[in-house]
Amino acid sequence: MNMQVSTAVVAPPPPRSLEDLELPIVMARDILIKTMFRKSVDKISKISEAICLPPNVTQELVDMAREQLLLEATGTLKATANKEMGYQLTDNGKARALDALSQSEYFGAMPVPLHIYHQQIKRQSIRDIQITRDHLTASMGHLVLPDDLISNLGPAVSSGRSILMYGPPGNGKSSISNGIRDALGDKIYVPRAVEYSGQVITVYDPIVHSAAEEQFDDPTALRRAGNRFDSRYVRCERPTVITGGELSLDMLDLNYNAVARTYQAPLQMKATGGVFIVDDLGRQAEPPQALINRWIVPLEEGKDILALQSGEKFEVPFDTLVIFSTNFHPNEIFDQAALRRIFFKIKIDGPNQENFLKIFALVARKKKMPLDEASLVHLLKKKYPTINNNYANYQPVFLIDQMISICEFEGIPYQMTPDLIDRAWGNMFVKHEEITK
Repeated sequence: MNMQVSTAVVAPPPPRSLEDLELPIVMARDILIKTMFRKSVDKISKISEAICLPPNVTQELVDMAREQLLLEATGTLKATANKEMGYQLTDNGKARALDALSQSEYFGAMPVPLHIYHQQIKRQSIRDIQITRDHLTASMGHLVLPDDLISNLGPAVSSGRSILMYGPPGNGKSSISNGIRDALGDKIYVPRAVEYSGQVITVYDPIVHSAAEEQFDDPTALRRAGNRFDSRYVRCERPTVITGGELSLDMLDLNYNAVARTYQAPLQMKATGGVFIVDDLGRQAEPPQALINRWIVPLEEGKDILALQSGEKFEVPFDTLVIFSTNFHPNEIFDQAALRRIFFKIKIDGPNQENFLKIFALVARKKKMPLDEASLVHLLKKKYPTINNNYANYQPVFLIDQMISICEFEGIPYQMTPDLIDRAWGNMFVKHEEITK
């Protein structure tokens, strides 16, 4: 059987010296003393953990702060003792910490310079993933799909390029998008924060990013785990950002916190190396054409342009599989120039009768609703002809849930009858009629 073909992502190496950080030295020092001030950490092991640097680099930074009379030692390290040297802020150090906090409230993990993050993105690019037919089919195993859909989706996913899925509502476009997400099975490294032009931009978001659990075959490996990669990064599943009707253009820009004086990465930057799903395109307050215009440079050139509060603009890599999903025909919401920039367009139609019955049977089995042949014949021969036999993937779940609710209300065992089919059907559509006001 074919399996997913991909090479292991190369982890970011931990910095070996203060010079390896490639951060402004004053910035690194100020983050150190702000962290000690805010978190009350005083031992190298705890400080190292708080600022996400190896102990030797942390010691180098602490020694520099001591030379500047911002820190002082609180104890003596003895060769035979298990105790660590303690450090605390001097009065000058406390004053400097307060001054630094007034300029930026950021403390904790040392940020990764943006140009170094660029290098890591290249090492874990989503375009380097190769998805086989068997792997994509397995990730969609819970769905009943037309035979040719996997053939159309496979090249789109493997390319890491943009995808537009369109078709009538309720036919699994969102579920297919989630299946694509599940097919991207490897892990990447997400920086806790990045630095550009002296500004800190937080990237890691526990709501978006799912940290991967470490597994160790060698019991002694746990002791070495801390040095396996740069702990300024978090090893995560490839991220998935899902937006719907709430998406607006300002959500694609840096989010500046005027109180903390720090930035938060926009949605597409958090999705780097993963999937960005724009669901229900056409339901946003912004016109679809305006949203696509915002994506033109990222989709074509693989880079995005962001701006600081000062107005300074800079480039960030755009390494994201973007999936647009809409119930509208593409020609209704885009011009041809916009459509040209979306690499794959895939229509998702409703199921045929055979697949509809498969879905109905699967849902009934899952929800413990016994199937009844007479009721199914009634549904297919009496009800669906009234809507021109337009089947949709959502309908089996809707109808069976309706019948379950009726049975529970009436206090009877779960059952399927033509009468219950009629009652469930009555809630699936709304009649066109005048309402007297």
